[in-house]
Amino acid sequence: MKKTFVLDTNVLIHDPDSLFSFADNTVVLPLAVIEELDNLKSYPDERGRNARLISRRLDELRKRGKISQGIPNDSGGMIRIETQIKADIPTSLVKKADNQIMSVALGLKKEGERVIFISKDINMRVKAEVLGLEVQDFEKAKVKFEELYSGWREITVEDKVLNEFHLKKEMPLPSADIHPQEFVLLKARSNDKKTGLARCAPKENKLVKLVYDDMHIWGINALNLEQKFAFEALLNEEIKLVTLLGIAGTGKTLIALAAGLFLTFEKRFYRKVLISRPIVPMGKDIGYLPGTKEEKLSNWMGAFYDNLEFLVDRSGLSARKGMHENQGKKDKRRDNNDHGPKLPELVETLFMTGKIEVEALTYLRGRSIPEQFMVIDEAQNLTPNEVKTIVSRAGKDTKVVLTGDPYQIDNPYLDSSSNGLTYLADKFKGQDIFAHITLNKSERSYLAGLAAELL
Repeated sequence: MKKTFVLDTNVLIHDPDSLFSFADNTVVLPLAVIEELDNLKSYPDERGRNARLISRRLDELRKRGKISQGIPNDSGGMIRIETQIKADIPTSLVKKADNQIMSVALGLKKEGERVIFISKDINMRVKAEVLGLEVQDFEKAKVKFEELYSGWREITVEDKVLNEFHLKKEMPLPSADIHPQEFVLLKARSNDKKTGLARCAPKENKLVKLVYDDMHIWGINALNLEQKFAFEALLNEEIKLVTLLGIAGTGKTLIALAAGLFLTFEKRFYRKVLISRPIVPMGKDIGYLPGTKEEKLSNWMGAFYDNLEFLVDRSGLSARKGMHENQGKKDKRRDNNDHGPKLPELVETLFMTGKIEVEALTYLRGRSIPEQFMVIDEAQNLTPNEVKTIVSRAGKDTKVVLTGDPYQIDNPYLDSSSNGLTYLADKFKGQDIFAHITLNKSERSYLAGLAAELL
């Protein structure tokens, strides 16, 4: 028996392709959904773009027949807009568009159709089930979070093999199922304290010894095994896309920024570091805040500035070559009793070089970004469609790093299995230019680690 799927507006906004994702079944859009799309179409953010995209697709379908009676789609199903509220619902509920949408589903069920109500809104699903509807989340872009690729594994080898690895700095793959750019902790069979750290190099098709595991990068070094793997992924030129997942305090943002500054200022691999994060809720207009774009963004970019101040302090930026020219003008205005620029001023000097850019994700659409080190923080608040938009901005020789904590999601329509960060990590697994690391140990402080564990 074919099914009738009634879609909530948030499903279409989450994924415009959802309209065509139900095979040979019937997809019904209540008229209230069209009204909500109309209200969203003028928004300058991702919601507005998706609303306009869906509206154009519906207009194309309308040209093929009467959409109120149903238009066949390419997979053998039907798409139609339902104009009538077909079921009685409490008067107190009927004025809300959400409840009008549910009433259409209830009415179709009453007429004998097998109706499944699809919504990304948890409360809508609860209300619909209470009213007797079969309900589902839209799961096309979901992954099994508990089975998500961690980016590294542990392998026990014979002592002789481990000794040869340390001598030659490479070895054949000990297992056929190791993914390209996956990291490996090698342990000696006789003594698990004898170890080696390796990366699966896809070009050579073998394990190679880590290069950057003991390096100090802008005044910091890796504090645990997972951070060593993360630094290796961030500093490796072959790897163009990196995802870092971890709880609060694991160092995701800090090490990503340190690597970007090192590769941009010292190695000169990139023209600049581009840093951004979602303005939660995604695409919220920053025009209501005072000041320039940078001043408006500073309200959302506190985590970046905190980490930059820490890195500047640890690396001794004021003594770095190439920074004195911009700073010299300020130094002349200082009193003789002044012992040099203060930390916030040194961070400002870093921005004055033009090699660091802070941007709102809203304004990345349409850009082509070559030769830059992009850091997208809090990426767990992005949808898979939004992550696709961001990663597809990368131009020639650009590296993209996305960081986030899937346990701290502010977007009401996402969870640990459906957000863009975990979706990206799952879909890119096995690609030669991709590396992923899940960081589990908090290094911020004992208090932060305890809070992440207990709360």
